[in-house]
Amino acid sequence: MTPPPPRCTSLRVPRCRIPGPQVRSGLPLQLLLLLLWAAADTQGHPKSGPRISVVWKGRTGKDRVDFGSAEPHTVLFHEPGSDSVWVGGRGKVYLFNFPEGKNASVHTVNIGSTKGSCLGKQDCENYITLLERQGEGLLACGTNARHPSCWSLVNGTVESLGERRGYAPFSPDENSLVLFDGDEVYSTIRKQEYNGKIPRFRRIQGEIELYTSDTVMQNPQFIKATIVHQDQAYDDKIYYFFREDNPDKNPEAPLNVSRVAQLCRGDQGGESSLSVSKWNTFLKAMLVCSDPLTNKNFNRLQDVFLLPDPNGQWRDTRVYGVFSNPWNYSAVCVYSLGDIDKVFRTSSLKGYHTGLPTPRPGKCLPGRKPIPTETFQVADSHPEVAQRVEPMGPLKTPLFHSKYHYQKVVVHRMHTSHGETFHVLYLTTDRGTIHKVVKSEEWERSLVFNIMEIQPFRRAAAIQAMSLDPDRRKLYVSSQWEVSQVPLDLCDIYGGGCHGCLMARDPYCGWDQGHCVSIFSSQRSVLQSINPDEPHKECPNPKPDEAPPQKVSLARNSRYYLSCPMESRHATYWWRHGEKVEQSCEPGHQSPNCILFIENLTDGHYGHYYCEAQEGSYVRKAQHWQLLSEDEAKAQHLLGCAHALLASLWLGVLPTLILGLLVH
Repeated sequence: MTPPPPRCTSLRVPRCRIPGPQVRSGLPLQLLLLLLWAAADTQGHPKSGPRISVVWKGRTGKDRVDFGSAEPHTVLFHEPGSDSVWVGGRGKVYLFNFPEGKNASVHTVNIGSTKGSCLGKQDCENYITLLERQGEGLLACGTNARHPSCWSLVNGTVESLGERRGYAPFSPDENSLVLFDGDEVYSTIRKQEYNGKIPRFRRIQGEIELYTSDTVMQNPQFIKATIVHQDQAYDDKIYYFFREDNPDKNPEAPLNVSRVAQLCRGDQGGESSLSVSKWNTFLKAMLVCSDPLTNKNFNRLQDVFLLPDPNGQWRDTRVYGVFSNPWNYSAVCVYSLGDIDKVFRTSSLKGYHTGLPTPRPGKCLPGRKPIPTETFQVADSHPEVAQRVEPMGPLKTPLFHSKYHYQKVVVHRMHTSHGETFHVLYLTTDRGTIHKVVKSEEWERSLVFNIMEIQPFRRAAAIQAMSLDPDRRKLYVSSQWEVSQVPLDLCDIYGGGCHGCLMARDPYCGWDQGHCVSIFSSQRSVLQSINPDEPHKECPNPKPDEAPPQKVSLARNSRYYLSCPMESRHATYWWRHGEKVEQSCEPGHQSPNCILFIENLTDGHYGHYYCEAQEGSYVRKAQHWQLLSEDEAKAQHLLGCAHALLASLWLGVLPTLILGLLVH
């Protein structure tokens, strides 16, 4: 840390002390620099990373609540517009309340487990894995000591609903997915603990219980499922996203393949004994997420978020997918439900080279008709369509890719003060942080900007669950220790005046009466930039605020270093002494500071040092230090004390002169 400049202790003290140079040990400092420079080489592409990094401290008592003890597995349930968050834990359901302007609170509902038949086994607790609205209450389902069961929670009371196979897994570590649609329930959870090892997608509650054939998926890991109501009710679809083992065993082929599968919601099973209890409309397609320009492929689907079209057009629903590769680099690809639907309706079947039967595989039939046996047999033996689902946009490439490992995503559609629409992505990382990435809805502009990295917790931990509330403009995230409420419009963290506010490129924020404020809290239209390349030029003052000068006295032949905080990871920082650049720190520099180390101070090292930061055409002076020799510091110090003494004497004489003039 750079030491403070010398100063007089008091104007009324006749003696002024000159502080001597601080003695520093060279070895620890050099070791620090070596570690920082070595770490800098591990950083990914700088502009794909966040511009700034912040720790969300929250308002005391209002934005964070602890569980009280560690919860290794949690599930989070939140309804948009509500100030309540339900979290399922180990033998408990927590109700967190975050009322606006008041302290947050937590209430706990205990749901015990039956351990009698679970002795000697693992996971003999009741881990709550499912929370879902059910009438006026809440449906809670858990492992219940390897006897999956459900309970109804109404007004703080708990009613047991008994054992419910398919609603909760036997172990909290099992991959599980449950989808509700009215009175129908769909699940990927096996019903038997020791058989039924092959994962299936089932309708477990509804007219007819159906399941997928054992051969159509290879060790699937289910990610997300949704029901899409199409133009005709009989044509309604179930789409689910998953990854599975690659059937191509070539050593150069990826281990995993990402898929989307379709089922007709009105599927009634088949006509033969082999198809009567199976889904007869199953088809799957490969999800492509690759960048041919950089020859990077991302084959492992991590998470999916569906952003409905604001005009209610189901075909225009956006599907945001997070993918990774074997090196844990990530990419975000965006698809449309219309493109997915077209692939399933028009593509041939992979490996099937004769004419397709009528009706074609995957087609939904009106009038609740069963699928003919021939159509089922073709689809069951050739479940994959030949055409692949490619990302939206003219280039069919990822929205962006990064060396960060992303795990979850939610997306908020918002409108700026001048009517432009943005999609703001919130992506969790394996480091327990959240990246806030903004994308213009206009594909022609192709603006994708990583605004910031947010540390949402008091105690650093992995993010277990995340939920977006677009109505309250909040993000709710949980770890094993706590639940945190994070505002989407974090505007007061941006420093640097108007220039710093607009350079953030945060569509939630604007400049108004000397402050960086949320566009939702201001009563007037605020200043927001419409130029993503040079937003600072919209500010009324053409020059950014400069750092005030600071002084320090140093002895000759001493060691010293100057440290400049690198607030923006997208900027190039350099230390300038006169006209010479002494040290440069490029974007992506791993250290949070740009450090200039002076090994042996000579006469040529004294003078003014400026730390300057540049992002495109935006240049500002972030630090200004003046290094003084001991003689210069002593002279300036004595001169300052003399001025103070003269001022003191003048203030003492001035009343006498004024009194004399009044008497005269």
